[in-house]
Amino acid sequence: MTESVVVVGGGLAAAKAVETLRKEGFDGPLLLIGDEKRRPYERPGLSKEVLQGHAEPDSLYVHGPDYYRDAGIEVRLGDPAVALDREGRHVRLSSGERVRYDRLILAAGSRPRTIDLPGSHLQGVLTLRNWEDSLALRASLKPGRRVTLVGGGWIGLEVAAAASLAGCEVTVFERSALPLAGVLGDRIAGHFARLHEAHGVRLRTRASLLGFEGRDGHVTGVRDADGIIAADLVVVGVGAIPNVGLAQDAGLAVGSGVLVDEHLRTDDHRIWAAGDVAEAYNTALGRRVRVEHWDNARRQGRLAGLSVLGRPNVYYWQPYFFTDQYDLSMEYVGLAARDAEVVLRGDPEEGAFIAFWLESGRVTAAMNVNVEKVNPTLRKVVGSTVDPGRLADPGVPLAELAPALG
Repeated sequence: MTESVVVVGGGLAAAKAVETLRKEGFDGPLLLIGDEKRRPYERPGLSKEVLQGHAEPDSLYVHGPDYYRDAGIEVRLGDPAVALDREGRHVRLSSGERVRYDRLILAAGSRPRTIDLPGSHLQGVLTLRNWEDSLALRASLKPGRRVTLVGGGWIGLEVAAAASLAGCEVTVFERSALPLAGVLGDRIAGHFARLHEAHGVRLRTRASLLGFEGRDGHVTGVRDADGIIAADLVVVGVGAIPNVGLAQDAGLAVGSGVLVDEHLRTDDHRIWAAGDVAEAYNTALGRRVRVEHWDNARRQGRLAGLSVLGRPNVYYWQPYFFTDQYDLSMEYVGLAARDAEVVLRGDPEEGAFIAFWLESGRVTAAMNVNVEKVNPTLRKVVGSTVDPGRLADPGVPLAELAPALG
């Protein structure tokens, strides 16, 4: 294959796409276009070890400084794609340059969702998405500072943990009855709530946020229907928005993300999409899903590269994510409904346990908390029909739970 391939995006999915193309023998022109001025890096550490000061951001780079040059991959950084001409088969960059392609992979990622409330423009009201965000936030986490998180999702709780460990006074505003309830259900979400409360974090649930208070241009508090919580720093973590504008303006099919099939191909046979931006058909789930997590970006980046080369691989794997908060280390695989039945193996109050989610007797998700090296097995259990008693019984080896195992 000698046609040119252009990859729009500067994150993990884009990096894995170009890496795969070269590893699998593509020797044609290959260009990666990134909106940041840094070469691709992995983002999970920004809210975990980097934010807590256990690592520096340069440990997050996907590839070494000479990789792209040595692999013959052209890289344009800090000059994002702003328009796509499908008929002329070119991408226009913010600098005005037009880049022609024969095959195109869209891996433009996502951006933090913001909230439009009085005072949201004040200094000290932050989001966390990139390298600079993490370093600025880390420098601000000082003992005694009053830090407020708007949103009790994964980013919000990871930042809350980092702030608490740094000696800050931490409050989390969450509109639901429990943080993470929409993802984990009330039972497991309650465990995370108790974990944070045990570390001094104040949870302000069922909150109806009204705006931010400020003085001299800097935030001083957060107001909801129950009053004002003083704050020196506010971090807004209310989700992410996929960067679908390029695709949408070019007339590609878009839902919650760019619509692609199980090979990550769009309705234009020359264009693929991968990572946060892709709403892809998952053959294991039997429907399209859009997943924003690290594992999906890594896997879909590779799949996009293989698909461009005409390989028969498909999107079949279960969604996966992980988090580290205080002394809790968790991995989750699958996709469960909020009202799914939860079966526990072990006691959460003792610190280590496994949870299974069942729907109509079938395991749709599994999570290990402080139990090491079991996720590969749990990944195989997901999708199986297993007796709940066997799931809960620690005397039954995990490897015996799924007929496909062994």
